[in-house]
Amino acid sequence: MRVVAAALYDACGKVLIAQRTAGRHMAGHWEFPGGKVAAGESAQAALTRELREELGIEVQAARELMRLEHAYEERDVELSLWIVAAFSGTPRPLEGQPLKWVAPARLAEHDILAADRPFIAALQALPPPR
Repeated sequence: MRVVAAALYDACGKVLIAQRTAGRHMAGHWEFPGGKVAAGESAQAALTRELREELGIEVQAARELMRLEHAYEERDVELSLWIVAAFSGTPRPLEGQPLKWVAPARLAEHDILAADRPFIAALQALPPPR
């Protein structure tokens, strides 16, 4: 399964994370917003669609930061993290998911999905967004 995830920053340089809701795989864990890439869809198109559906924002500029594979007990995922350099709108929890803005240095303090954990170090190594 191919999955895209987004690193969205606020004006203070904090990154948005979302908590998985009850009834979903790995409910209660935190993750970077995003979702599955549909058949025939590019990763960037999936990112744009997922963020529109989940958060009500429109991606204006994004670049892929890294890609990894993760094996859960029940499924394997290929996950790519995208830095969203520009977007319009204000992120809102359109699927009822709790949202939280977190300083990159404090991401490890949250119960982040195992597949997303390697992204924490990558984000911490980046210079603060302008």
